[in-house]
Amino acid sequence: MKILLASPNFPQPRGNTVTVKRIAAGLEKLGVETEIISTTGDIAQPLPPADVVHGFHAYHFYKFLQKLEQKPPLYTLSLTGTDLNQDLFKPERRSDVLTCLKDAQAVHVFDEKAKDTLTEEAPELGGKVHVIPQGNSWFPPSEAPVDKEPHTFLFLLPAGIRKVKNIPAAISMLEELRASHPELRLWLVGPVLEEEEGKAVLEMVEDRREWISYLGQLPHEKMGSLYKKADVVLNTSQSEGQPAAILEAMGYGVAVLASNIQGNRSIISNEKTGFLYKNRNEFLDYAGKLMNNNLVKQTIGRSAKQYIDEFHSSDDEAKAFLRMYQSVLD
Repeated sequence: MKILLASPNFPQPRGNTVTVKRIAAGLEKLGVETEIISTTGDIAQPLPPADVVHGFHAYHFYKFLQKLEQKPPLYTLSLTGTDLNQDLFKPERRSDVLTCLKDAQAVHVFDEKAKDTLTEEAPELGGKVHVIPQGNSWFPPSEAPVDKEPHTFLFLLPAGIRKVKNIPAAISMLEELRASHPELRLWLVGPVLEEEEGKAVLEMVEDRREWISYLGQLPHEKMGSLYKKADVVLNTSQSEGQPAAILEAMGYGVAVLASNIQGNRSIISNEKTGFLYKNRNEFLDYAGKLMNNNLVKQTIGRSAKQYIDEFHSSDDEAKAFLRMYQSVLD
């Protein structure tokens, strides 16, 4: 069997790229041949031969299909975040998303809540929706590209710089906390994906360079070395599917503080395996609690690691996808 994984913006260092690479590696371990292509930018014609084409992000995949001279006879589709949480509800995109979903032989979502949202909007899809939680990535040992200053408390925010990631809000909230905690430091890591947002964020970083470091785009395999340095990993996004960086950090036993959105709620149990904040005051309260109580930080981190080890195995993920593909081909 050969699976063609079709992801937007591949191989740019984004969440979808991390996801498709991990899925490909898991499938290869099961003896499945894989190939990854990008659905954005220049489109190669015709598509490489494959038994199943697996598209990621419904709206981008729909637009990709319209550019093909010959469409694949069958395809499966993963909803990865903004397609389910935003595009499905935008009048100018909704029809494209629904058409793409209805024409798919199988649809994948990360959790039951996502399935509920989808089937509420399109009940006819219910029978072909597969819930498969994201697996977790593991990294070879490596040296961190920068050293953590002694006696500091380090927040790490891994995210490509674009508006939906809400990075200026993270900086603003941490700046307020730093007024009473001068030991606070923030590392930002990820590429600039939107020029205007990148300009705004980098200006904020420059004005606060005594406590913020922008590490830029790093190879994914280096992320493990950063998680080991971090005291807390942040996610301040306005929309997510299941953020790979949060799964990775939790797998390293790092406490996570994240926005209370569906994608983050699907991973984090509030005050048990991490903290979910709804507003600025909750962010400051949880962040302060993590800075001031080492036992809380350690207990949350241990619980997070136990949860990831039990429920987000990359081997189980690959086996579930293989079953989905086989159900399509039978």
